[in-house]
Amino acid sequence: MIERYLTPEMKTLWSEASKYRAWLRVELAAMDAQADQGEVPREAHTALLEQTGADPIDDAFAARVAEIEAVTRHDIVAFTRALSERYGEEARFIHHGLTSTDVVDTAQNLLLDEALALILADAGALREVCRTQALAYKHTPTVGRTHGIHAEPMTFGLKFLNWMAALDRDLERLTAARKRIQVVMLSGSVGTYAHVSPQVEVEVARAWGWEAAPVTNQTLARDRHAEVLAALAIFGTTLEKISVEIRHLQRSEVREAMEPFGKGQTGSSSMPHKKNPILTENVTGFARLLRGFLTTGLENVALWHERDISHSSAERVILPDATAAASYATRRLTGVLRGLVVFPERMLKNMNDLGGLVFSQRVLHALIDEKGMTRETAYDLVQRHALKSWETGEGLRELLAADPECPLNDTELDGAFDLAWYLRHVDDIYARFGM
Repeated sequence: MIERYLTPEMKTLWSEASKYRAWLRVELAAMDAQADQGEVPREAHTALLEQTGADPIDDAFAARVAEIEAVTRHDIVAFTRALSERYGEEARFIHHGLTSTDVVDTAQNLLLDEALALILADAGALREVCRTQALAYKHTPTVGRTHGIHAEPMTFGLKFLNWMAALDRDLERLTAARKRIQVVMLSGSVGTYAHVSPQVEVEVARAWGWEAAPVTNQTLARDRHAEVLAALAIFGTTLEKISVEIRHLQRSEVREAMEPFGKGQTGSSSMPHKKNPILTENVTGFARLLRGFLTTGLENVALWHERDISHSSAERVILPDATAAASYATRRLTGVLRGLVVFPERMLKNMNDLGGLVFSQRVLHALIDEKGMTRETAYDLVQRHALKSWETGEGLRELLAADPECPLNDTELDGAFDLAWYLRHVDDIYARFGM
C-alpha cells in the first residue's frame, strides 16, 4: 500500500523487519518443540532466545537479508544465512526438518492474525459511532427513499441502526475468518513429516492457542486466505453502503447531511464554493479494491500438485494491501460519521416539498379499513390525485379534500397525514438491540 493510505500500525506490521520477526518466531517455536522431542539441543534454543532478545531483528537485518537474497534468489535461504551471521553457532539448528513454506505460511498467519485484530478493533469503533448516532437521531424525522424517490417518513437514526446491524454481521465474519487462519503448518516437504515430528506442529499450535493443520501438502490450503479476503470484501461493501448514502445526502439538491469540512479546507482549485464528499468517495474506492483483492485470492486456491508459487507474488501484494486498505478506510469513515453535519430542518423541508405524497399509503389504508373500499378502488382514487399532485404541485391532502368521491372527512384526513403514525414503532425496533 502506498504511504498515503497506511495507518502507522499497518505500516509497522507489514514491514520487512516485521515479517522476519514473524519468521523467527516460527523457527524458534518449532525449535522449542523439537528440543522437547530431543531433535535439537535444548541449550541451542536457550542461547538463541537470549541472543534474539538482546539483539532483535531490525531494519538492518532486513537489509542484510536483501543483500544475500540478491545472490541466492531464495528468501528463506537468505534469511537463515543472515541468522547464522548474526547469532552464530546455535543458528545451525534453526529450520531443522522444515521447508520454506512451513515458515512462510505459518508466519504469514501470525501477521494476518494481528492485522485482523487491528481491523476488528477499527470495525468495533465504527460500530460504536453508529450506535451513538443512532441514539442521537432516534426520533429525528426524515424521508425514506426507494429508487432514489421519496417513499415514506422514517427517522434518521434508523439509517445508523441499519449500519450498526450490518457491522455486527461483519464483525462475526471477520472473527470467523481470523479463526480460520489461526493454524500452524510444520509438516516439512510435501506435508509428510518425514523430517520433523508431527508433535512439533501440535506443540507449537497448543502454545499459541491455535490449531495444527489436520493435513497439508507443501502449502497451507488457500481457501483459508480466500475466506479472509471474502470477509474483507463484504466488509468493504458495508463501508461503501454507508459512504454512498452520505454522498447522496450531501448532494446540493438534498443537503440533509454532509461530511465535516475543516477550517482552511478547500473543495476545488477553481470553484471556491465547493464542499465535496471526498472522504466517502475515497472509502468507496477502497471498497472496489477490496473486491478486486478477493478475485485474486480465489485464483490462488488452485495450485499445481503439492506446491507451486503462483500464489506467492500475488499474496505479497494483496494480503498487506487488503488489510491496510480495510483499516484505513474504516478509520476514515469513522471520522466522517463522528463529525457528520446533520440538517434536521432540511430533512423536514424535503419531506414536505412533495405536498404530502409520502402519506399516500396511509390514505390508502384509511379508505380500505375505515370506509370499506376495495383495494383497487381505493388505490385508483389515491393514485389519481397523487399523479396530479406530481404534475401540478398541489397538495395531496387538498386534492383529496376537494374530491366528492373521497369519503374521508377533515379529521380522518388529518389522521392519515399524521407524521407520528410512521414513527410509532421506532422504539420497538431499537429495543431489539437493547437500546
